[in-house]
Amino acid sequence: MNDRELHTHLIGQQGGRKSFNTPVLVIDVDMLDRNIATMAAFASEHGLALRPHAKTHKSADIAQKQIAAGAVGVCCAKLGEAEAMADGGVAGILITSPVVSAPAIARLMQLNARIPDLRVTVDNPANVVALNATAKVAGKALQVLIDIDPGIRRTGVPSPEAAIAVGHSIAAGSSLRYLGVQYYCGREQHVESYADRRAAVEDRTAYLGEVIAALTGIGMPPEVITGGGTGTHRIDAELGVFNELQVGSYVFMDRQYNECDLTGAGVETQPYETSLQIDARVVSANTPGLATLDAGFKAMATDGGPPSILSGAPAGAPFHFMGDEHGLIVAGDQKIAIGDIVTLAAPHCDPTENLYDFYHVVRGDTLVDIWNVQARGRSR
Repeated sequence: MNDRELHTHLIGQQGGRKSFNTPVLVIDVDMLDRNIATMAAFASEHGLALRPHAKTHKSADIAQKQIAAGAVGVCCAKLGEAEAMADGGVAGILITSPVVSAPAIARLMQLNARIPDLRVTVDNPANVVALNATAKVAGKALQVLIDIDPGIRRTGVPSPEAAIAVGHSIAAGSSLRYLGVQYYCGREQHVESYADRRAAVEDRTAYLGEVIAALTGIGMPPEVITGGGTGTHRIDAELGVFNELQVGSYVFMDRQYNECDLTGAGVETQPYETSLQIDARVVSANTPGLATLDAGFKAMATDGGPPSILSGAPAGAPFHFMGDEHGLIVAGDQKIAIGDIVTLAAPHCDPTENLYDFYHVVRGDTLVDIWNVQARGRSR
């Protein structure tokens, strides 16, 4: 049975959250709405367009909330995510990774034909030529941005000279519309110290300025300068180079971001709340001080380490993965009985959602809705 079949009857029942079949992915909708409003207000105050990254939530329902609060559209990491967002009524989408293969480019043109504002990043002249040729046949110009590598060596042009070469390729294409540049300092997002993070971002932003100057020198000044993230958004705004923010994890937060000082005033002053939660249940407690949960490797992404405890067990209690299906909490003197609910914060939110088909949307302990994770598994 899927989660709708299991839990729809609980919608509206006070305390119904305690009856979930666990493990289950939960959104505290009041926290979510406050997070969305806080970031929207921040972007507006600093004169920045807001284009949140949908790879974080993979949900058209959440994307529509972000757009209703003022976002100009969303980012998607992959073409499949973008198709899922378009199916959910999102009309403004930036694909932040290159679309290269012939089958994918054909799908890209189909998507370009059915939404009014599709944008895609490029970092290679050969890809630019292929996109232009296919867009010409399709009969609708494709909007493109040059992706700049900040030093990760993942995607993006590796130098100002390479940016110029891609720029010339775009200018030579009659069916492409150049919009600007993308720059995402992913490595810097999780530097825990605000001062260290700022120093690193200042250095990388100076390099971005060099690439922008090179493009401006060939008559291609970027109209859109998009990038940034939850970890650097305040720094990015202060440095004043970006005019569009691609923040993502702020809607949910996770253990990794909760351990970062986002404001310079300490982690205890985080402006965003942990709205994404995993409810697990104690299934064995035969050893004093220990409790086994029904949530292991299959219940959350593990690249960020273990989850932190939000409720149901002592704050800071160690969590140990005990295989695919189980996790162990060292509860100390606190007695935890079988059947008890323990709520966890995901170590890394983006890939955690990819393990679930549905979000359970709650207000307190009451289930108010069940949302699909529409872009789950859409990695191509």
